[in-house]
Amino acid sequence: GAYTFVSARGGSYLTDAAAACANCHPMQPYHDGWVRGPHHAVAVCNDCHTPDHPAAKYLVKALNGWHHSSAFTTGQYPDAIRIRERSREVVEGQCRRCHADLVASMPGAREMSCLRCHDSVGHLR
Repeated sequence: GAYTFVSARGGSYLTDAAAACANCHPMQPYHDGWVRGPHHAVAVCNDCHTPDHPAAKYLVKALNGWHHSSAFTTGQYPDAIRIRERSREVVEGQCRRCHADLVASMPGAREMSCLRCHDSVGHLR
């Protein structure tokens, strides 16, 4: 267990460092897209992909870490990685939290998903 933790750079996942998200090669294109995207200057991966509350943040990080490490270890991940519904809900909530003033000024914004129109804003393709 200790060898795996060290070789997988497990400690990096306890930080907010964006580079930690690219520790495994399937995530590198998403990291590269973030670097090219508009959020690069104002947000890191955890700002969008984890809740704002510390306890919820580390719970989501643990759940995602388990899912990602299992998929990477077994090789059971698709070529085109897709966000899971639970993770989509977290990202949607974070969009609405950071852009609350804008969302409040838009008629019908409560009924529409931010990600419906802005699905690649965090990871330019």
